[in-house]
Amino acid sequence: MLPPALDLIAKHKQKGDTLLVITATNKFVTEPITNLYGIDNILATIPEFSNGRFTGKVDGIPCFQGGKVELLNAWLESSQQNLTGSWFYSDSHNDLPLLKRVDNPVAVDPDPQLEEYAQNAGWPIISLRNNECPTHHFK
Repeated sequence: MLPPALDLIAKHKQKGDTLLVITATNKFVTEPITNLYGIDNILATIPEFSNGRFTGKVDGIPCFQGGKVELLNAWLESSQQNLTGSWFYSDSHNDLPLLKRVDNPVAVDPDPQLEEYAQNAGWPIISLRNNECPTHHFK
């Protein structure tokens, strides 16, 4: 529970933003974490569960690479939301397709490829691993 992350989430909530986590990590791992952060919406990989056991397969679309975009599009349609004024925070170059779709892409403690891309694109690069909320980019 990083205080800067909590502060950033609180600022988005104060603005009335709809919060959504999109992650490749299995939902049973990430959903309790997003709940702790007070985020109600999550798109994550769902492992198939049958006869009281995980099968090793994925239930539905895996939430990574192009699957993240596909799941986001379906969520936007079903929730009647859109990306106007949207923000997306990521640490991975694998999320470039999502970062390129939003109005406010932000690289957070990025991997080297994302850091280079963000620098070239003029995107904010922040860290949530220090003790200050990175509000310099928040509109």
